Amino acid sequence: MYGRNIRGPHSALTDFLASNNISAAQIRDEYDRRLADATRQAAEEEEAAAMDQEEPEYEPTPESESPEDKTKKRKRMQAIENIKKSKEFARRKARRTGEPDDDDDELANTMMDEKQRPNPGQLDNCELCGKRFTVTAYSKTGPTGGLLCADCSKKHADGGKKAPAKKRSSGIGRRQNQSKLLDGMSPHGTQSLLETCIKKVAEHIDDVEEFGDLPPPVMHRLSQILSRKRAVTSKTLDLFLRPTHREINIYDCASLDTNDYHKILASMPALTRLNLRFVTPMKDRIFQYIMDRDMNIQDLHLDSPNLVTDECWRQFFTKLGPRLRSLKLWNLDSAFDDETMEIMCKSCSGLERLKLKYLWKIGDKALESIATLKNLEHLSLHFSQETSPEPLLQVITEIGPKLRSLSLDEFPLADDRLLQHIHEHCHHLSKLRFTKNDLCMDKELAALFRGWSNPPLRFVDFHGLRDVDMSNPAGPAEPVGLASDGFIALMEHSGSRLETLNIASCRHISYAAYEEAFSEHKRYPELKYLDIAFQGVVDDFLAQSIFRCCPNLSRLVVFGCFKIRDLRVPRGVNVIGTMGAKLNVDGIAQKEVF
Repeated sequence: MYGRNIRGPHSALTDFLASNNISAAQIRDEYDRRLADATRQAAEEEEAAAMDQEEPEYEPTPESESPEDKTKKRKRMQAIENIKKSKEFARRKARRTGEPDDDDDELANTMMDEKQRPNPGQLDNCELCGKRFTVTAYSKTGPTGGLLCADCSKKHADGGKKAPAKKRSSGIGRRQNQSKLLDGMSPHGTQSLLETCIKKVAEHIDDVEEFGDLPPPVMHRLSQILSRKRAVTSKTLDLFLRPTHREINIYDCASLDTNDYHKILASMPALTRLNLRFVTPMKDRIFQYIMDRDMNIQDLHLDSPNLVTDECWRQFFTKLGPRLRSLKLWNLDSAFDDETMEIMCKSCSGLERLKLKYLWKIGDKALESIATLKNLEHLSLHFSQETSPEPLLQVITEIGPKLRSLSLDEFPLADDRLLQHIHEHCHHLSKLRFTKNDLCMDKELAALFRGWSNPPLRFVDFHGLRDVDMSNPAGPAEPVGLASDGFIALMEHSGSRLETLNIASCRHISYAAYEEAFSEHKRYPELKYLDIAFQGVVDDFLAQSIFRCCPNLSRLVVFGCFKIRDLRVPRGVNVIGTMGAKLNVDGIAQKEVF
């Protein structure tokens, strides 16, 4: 047992040092020696400084160098020659491009002085003020190579200037631009002069004092850019306030306060359209100000006015509700209940457009109230509470004949009767959204489009209409949600005028259905946006068929379509979500998309 040479465990660092003949004890001894030399040198300097203060000033006579001085000078020159032969010297010299070669001695002396500097934890005198301070790892170097104290470091660090930006390699910018083109974030070709000027103004918005006579569309675009950059503040808000303008659109009011909202209303008395997003600080007195001034607000679009009470909403609708033509509210969780909704529907009888999304306190009774709005033409609903099917059927029956657009987002309890009511009562729709439902059957979706007197739809969003039983990926025998028959019926009815189609996650559409819908003789001239994400059957052949049948397609979303591996993309089309596929874009070099 004693001859087996069993030893204890070694760390990776110990093995590395042993393999390179490096002794840890030697490293420790060298460190202790340097520390002792630095301490002795500091003590000698203090003693010499004290003697200089006691002795009277006199003109020293030059003395010849002693043997000890000659020895020190010889050792320093030898150390400098060793530094010049080191790899660190070569690396630092390579970084000093554009400088004369005779700076080698200067660089070597600098590196020699750096080695002789005190270690962190030791004492040293500041090069500029002479104050004694403790050296740290963050101590700065002075103009002549000495160290600076903390105060002098702050005053003289880089002259108060920022370091120059690091230059990127030549290929990075082009690669990022091509990725943006493929993701649809950047248009092909150069931007228009107007768009370039708008972005340049947005970059220097802090230096702008007045917009001048800019037309409302340009100011709207500026508002969008500044809101995306979160640059809308009390100062920049003043640039958008025009007494003669009838609308204001601010998409990020997170940096504004109550006084800013008062300023908007006081500066623009002719407002008819008020579109403000993220208005969390808005309170009752803002609405009270509108009512006191009897303002002619016709389009009211607000996001997150959670501090406005139900009582204030009711007073507002009772007094100014008859003037409203469009009302859009998002993200209300503390107020706006069913009773407020009932008062709103009674008072705002002239509403033509209504959008309610993420309102937590309304449910079935709110749907019953909406059914009384006989002039409504555009309806968009997304409730947080689950609602029963009957009130929704009542809405379609009462106001369906006048509707032009219908958006029902996440109504999981709606069944086939909803599709039947849409088929019977809605005859003027151009936009239809019905999403995230697993009760409606494919045969009813096909029956909705077959023989429907409604003209072809321009916008269709059926994403998430599928069976959600993960233990049965193929779905039940009778297809649930949008499947093959419903998809073919949709394309036969609306394909000629369809501009936007979203059928993401409708995974029960078969390969044969795609082949039939995008066969060689089919054409969909108006289709510009198509989302077929998570359609596992779509491969390169079907994707090429889509390009052939949709000559004006500008964006194709294919997340989760893992059979797309090598795709030739026509110029002007943005393909989004090709994980690991090779895209060969006409006019653009082939690239790998990750």
